Amino acid sequence: MSTQSKNLVITLIKSNCKVGESLAKSLKPYKISLQQFNVLRILRGQKGLAANLSTVQERMVNPKSNTTRIIDKLIDKNYVKRNICEINRRKIELFITTEGLEMLSVIDSVVETSEDRITQNLSENEKEKLISLLKKGWE
Repeated sequence: MSTQSKNLVITLIKSNCKVGESLAKSLKPYKISLQQFNVLRILRGQKGLAANLSTVQERMVNPKSNTTRIIDKLIDKNYVKRNICEINRRKIELFITTEGLEMLSVIDSVVETSEDRITQNLSENEKEKLISLLKKGWE
């Protein structure tokens, strides 16, 4: 690995940590973790349709998260509802609750403000270029 490659990877890891810390800090007053926020957004995106555990896990920003534990915590907070499918009793259906939607309506703007603060030193053109370059690394 070249020195530039090492520096890039280290910078990406540090950036990831700083972004995660900043977003987590903005969510802390609402007692919501970044992973819980991610699950709520996924379920809201279902627009009232049921989601199953594997669907949520596939769409997670970090698919290695313990999705079952995260969902259990959201159920305890009454932000998510879990039903047993009437057609296939082995299938679990997940829905966002009204309380979950209300919480998202509050914290969406908090997260957006945090995202703007994190990226404030980049122009729109620089943001687009950085997104493109980072995605290129995944191909």
